[in-house]
Formats: sequence, C-alpha cells, structure tokens
Amino acid sequence: MNIQDNLKYTKDHEWVLLNGDEALIGITDFAQGELGDIVFIEVETLGEALEKEEVFGTIEAVKTVSDLFMPLSGEVIEFNDALEATPELINTDPYGKGWIIKVKASNLDEVKDLLSSEEYREMVEG
Repeated sequence: MNIQDNLKYTKDHEWVLLNGDEALIGITDFAQGELGDIVFIEVETLGEALEKEEVFGTIEAVKTVSDLFMPLSGEVIEFNDALEATPELINTDPYGKGWIIKVKASNLDEVKDLLSSEEYREMVEG
C-alpha cells in the first residue's frame, strides 16, 4: 500500500496536496484498492463553494458507488477531465494522473484537522 509522506489525508480516504491556497484532491491507494476497478467519476460541483465534509461527487466501481467528501472548505475550480475517458487512472496512479479535483481553499485552518501520513497509515493498518 502506497501512502505518500508529502500529502495530508482524511478519515474518508481522500488525500490533499496543498500549494498555497489551492489543493489537489484525490482518493488514496488504499481506497482505490478497496473499491476495485473504477468505471466512472461524477463531479457536478465545478464552480461551487462547498463546506468541509460536503459531498463533491461520486466514484463508481464495478461493485459499488461511493460519495466523495470535501477535505477542506472551498471552491471547486477544476475537475480532472482525463477521468471522463479513463477513470481507471485512479486505480493505476491515484496520487498523480488520477487526481480528481482542484479546490481554492477558503479556510486553511482546516488543514490542521487532516491526518499526517503516519496517522493515516496507523488508521488503515490498525
């Protein structure tokens, strides 16, 4: 299982890569492994300002559909269009080409509530 030290994590298995007040968001390697083959991503919140923990989209795998939750409050400013044609990028490269959205964070204080790589590893490995 791949857990990257330069990222922050949520209990809902999303990762966050901060660059100033912008954040790339995706799901973790653990999450994609649990979901299995990902066949569809739906994000209809582009341009919307959402609060932390609100649903920003859904991810559909062969065996289930799961909600995707905002790890930080902010405006969804970009969707990874590559996922429309190749959603399996989330399976093959969850921390790179498989990113899902970019958010302009509205409250950077919320970052302190996210998990470090060590805390996330401890959570998923028990």
